[in-house]
Amino acid sequence: MVTDNIINSEYSDIMQKSYIDYAMSVIISRAIPDIRDGLKPVQRRTLYDMSELGLKSDRPYRKCARIVGDTMGKYHPHGDSSIYESLVVMSQEFKKECPLVDGHGNFGSIEGDGAAAMRYTEARLKEVTEEVFLKDLDKDTVDFVPNFDETEREPSVLPVKIPNFLINGSEGIAVGMTTSTPPHNPVEVIEAEQAYIKNRDITLDELMEYVKGPDFPTGGIITNADELKNIYETGTGRIKIRGKVETEKGKNGRINLVIKEIPYTMIGAGIGKFMSDVIDLVESKKTTDIVDVSNQSSKEGIRIVIELKKDSDPENIKNLLYSKTKLEDTFGVNMLAVCSGRPETLGLRDAISRHVSFLYDINTRKYTCLLKKEEEKAHIQEGLIRACDCIDLIIEILRGSKKRDQVLDCLVNGNTTGISFKDPASALDAAALRFSLKQAEAILDMRLSKLIGLEIAALKKDHAQTLANIKDYREKLESRDAMSKQILEDLDSIKEKLNRARLTDIGNFKTAAFEEKPVEETDVVFVMDRFGYARVIDMPTFERNKETIENDDASFRYYFTVKNTGRVGIFTNSGQLHIIRCLSLPMSKLRDKGIPVDNMSNFDSSKEHFIFVGDMDRIINNRLIFVTKKGMMKFVDGQEFNVMTKRTVSCTTLSDSDELFDIRIYDEETDRQVLLQSDAGFFLRFSLEEIPEKKKNAIGVRGMKLGADDGLEAVYYMNYADERTILYHDRQMPLTHVKLTKRDGKGTKVR
Repeated sequence: MVTDNIINSEYSDIMQKSYIDYAMSVIISRAIPDIRDGLKPVQRRTLYDMSELGLKSDRPYRKCARIVGDTMGKYHPHGDSSIYESLVVMSQEFKKECPLVDGHGNFGSIEGDGAAAMRYTEARLKEVTEEVFLKDLDKDTVDFVPNFDETEREPSVLPVKIPNFLINGSEGIAVGMTTSTPPHNPVEVIEAEQAYIKNRDITLDELMEYVKGPDFPTGGIITNADELKNIYETGTGRIKIRGKVETEKGKNGRINLVIKEIPYTMIGAGIGKFMSDVIDLVESKKTTDIVDVSNQSSKEGIRIVIELKKDSDPENIKNLLYSKTKLEDTFGVNMLAVCSGRPETLGLRDAISRHVSFLYDINTRKYTCLLKKEEEKAHIQEGLIRACDCIDLIIEILRGSKKRDQVLDCLVNGNTTGISFKDPASALDAAALRFSLKQAEAILDMRLSKLIGLEIAALKKDHAQTLANIKDYREKLESRDAMSKQILEDLDSIKEKLNRARLTDIGNFKTAAFEEKPVEETDVVFVMDRFGYARVIDMPTFERNKETIENDDASFRYYFTVKNTGRVGIFTNSGQLHIIRCLSLPMSKLRDKGIPVDNMSNFDSSKEHFIFVGDMDRIINNRLIFVTKKGMMKFVDGQEFNVMTKRTVSCTTLSDSDELFDIRIYDEETDRQVLLQSDAGFFLRFSLEEIPEKKKNAIGVRGMKLGADDGLEAVYYMNYADERTILYHDRQMPLTHVKLTKRDGKGTKVR
């Protein structure tokens, strides 16, 4: 009989534990690099799989699809895209200070072009990856663990001989934390590590004599050198970087600004965005000195050319680019890595210290393994040398034996039973033999050619070398100074192979200040069509085409005079006021289309429509009358909308299912009364003196009582002697025929 074992547990506790387990899995197994080898699991597994496939630097390239498929099937079952992406990034010289993969084919570009599909590209390991990352895997330097389905074994970490965490940097997003480590110059970091090995009490200031700061593959300039010490001390901070801009002589006496190095953060789509931002600066009249911008980058490197007008100030334009575009940017530093199985933020000294400890660990394991092999080798060699001295006896034993086991027993234990000897003295000599089992097996496997005099001399020479190796390995294992000397020599050898000059300059620079030239204030005409495409035209063009503009309601739905330095306010039915600067609008010809207001504000044409468009200076200096679809009304002082920082503000509060219906700038000479017309045919006329002035956030007062399904259809403003007529039910109706009453009435039904 099976009995149920029901465990009662709090649901929130189970959810908390499951979420923590998931978060730690993402942190440790996916997103954060290990401080020892500076690699994420997907990178480590990809490199190891390439090594297992034999894709060495002197071998032919292999299809990336094969590499990705093999890695995914054996070690990393998280999808092919993450594997291929890591493979691509490890091959890109503009992202990695020390690329680890030699890619063949289209592996993307610095301008953001993606790599070709994995079926088209090929790859193999770089020589430095073989020598520095994978070389000693066969010497028990690191632990091997089962893969995800326990059918293969993989290294828990690679025996990397350089501080790859600092040299190549890393970026990753885990659950609740991120890592962002900038790349550094390999020579500087290796020299800093050597200095730490020589002096464990070395200070951060002394380490920074070697590691001046990050060294980005794209070059550029770090502008806040004084803040680097705090960043390297805490492992967090913000590095300000800017591109390098040079001046060159252009055509017709012009000056060109040429960008040859970009900030590291501009890699990818950032270059296209920068070009777009420069164009926006010209269109928004931030500067009139830029004539053209072109991207002339090629295989030789980055080259973005900005042509300037004659007599322009290149330094001022350069400051404009630094202050208004991503040519000057910040790199957020958070040097987070997995240390002893847990995430930890490390400073420069801690990062180097952890890797040095790892170096001693892998070298201790390496030389322990080598010592064991050399001792076994020496043992065999000693047996063979002894065998050569009594080879006649051994041959006699072989000839007198019937089985291999008899010979082994005789060589190891001196047992001569069953072995026939020609000379009785030989039996006594054979009984005195005491070889080990391994020595005896090596003797039996020895070829007769090894008995040549030169071969015996070579064997003794090899034995002498083996004894020297044993002595050397024991010295390294027993003396920390000897081990340190060996590690320093290894680092010197690697440093020669990775020798490269620093690319990124470091200094302290003031924040770029752009002196904006004052714009000469003139009158222009704001024009917007019924679809919301806006532009400005100059006054002479407006005067010449005034009649055309007045008669074309579709293309010139809204038009009025405004200062070129002024602003335009657009009120919508949703109760929003969108403010647009005239300087952001293009100066256009009469029939040019203009720019949709959606692009210059938060206006959403799918949800809003225009109620009133006007000059903000006029709006601010007057009173406005607000009317909603449900008949709510109020006066609002225009100063309520005198805001300078926001492009969009709420201009009123609306009740449920209500919307703005009409807005008017109040004119006390003509606007003395108001006539409201409803959809159901009710008319109500009353004095505007009954409407109070409210704040913009107020709902207002009811101007007209409306039925449940009724709403306003029209609003007419008039004075006491207004003789205007309106067309209603195909007949003319004078406005004054509607009786003057009080507000908040149902009005008169007109049939």
